[in-house]
Amino acid sequence: MKLIVATRKSILAQTQTDLVIDMIKKNSSIYSEKLLMETLGDKILDKTLDKIGGKGLFVKEIEMALLENKADVAVHSMKDVPYEVPSMFEIAVIPKREDVRDVFVSKDNTSFMDLRKGAKIGTSSRRRAAQLKLLRPDIEIVPIRGNVQTRIRKIKELNLSGTVLAAAGLKRLNMEYIITNYFKVEEMVPAIGQGALGLEIRKENKEVYEAIKHIEHLDTRICVEAERSFMTELKGDCHSTIGAHAILQGDLMYIIGIYEVNGRIIKKDIEGRAESFKELGKGLAKKILNV
Repeated sequence: MKLIVATRKSILAQTQTDLVIDMIKKNSSIYSEKLLMETLGDKILDKTLDKIGGKGLFVKEIEMALLENKADVAVHSMKDVPYEVPSMFEIAVIPKREDVRDVFVSKDNTSFMDLRKGAKIGTSSRRRAAQLKLLRPDIEIVPIRGNVQTRIRKIKELNLSGTVLAAAGLKRLNMEYIITNYFKVEEMVPAIGQGALGLEIRKENKEVYEAIKHIEHLDTRICVEAERSFMTELKGDCHSTIGAHAILQGDLMYIIGIYEVNGRIIKKDIEGRAESFKELGKGLAKKILNV
């Protein structure tokens, strides 16, 4: 059996897909081949995502490849997957998650809290920008978009003091050496599903599901689904300032989340039985809205 695996053309997307292909192959004799695609989100880099339609711009073309039987599986970063997955598809498998934290990459190795007053930080993420301003109200946010390599290059080009990236991507690219400091989850709440990958297939494609199901990581699945439940309840997208992170502690789940309500960033947490993970996500959303 051969699987055609669709992904974006960026180096990170391809690296992540290679990791998935290796995982599938490790416990089976299944050969996989990449189908590289350029999405609208990759093409339009001079506008923020909320100006051009949202995070779904990174997955729509790839989903078309599934629909037209050009691909069997699509590999996404779960933080790019909108809360509504079209009814003909499903996120069939979520492998074990990487580091969920955001990191600061400095121009001259100065840590974030030690930057000079008024330092310019590059990010196009509303979530990151809002939380950076809470930590350092004096900094200036400069919108930058593009893949990891592009954003690192723009630090020098735009004379920025640094940028904020996901630890997961840098670790997968073996680029940990450029990290100046890690933000704690409590001070920089991650994006929904950050650090997790999702394998999307046509719904009820039993043959493909059977070929990939062994790389599912149940604890990661439960945590990501809890975070996505929080996002769904709030109808969150890249027009929203939103983030959440769920962790399992035995039979219990703890979730921390942020959401912008009437111009204020509200941060709350919740704890409960892990088996009620979706209800916990919804409960946290209601807790934030009831402030």
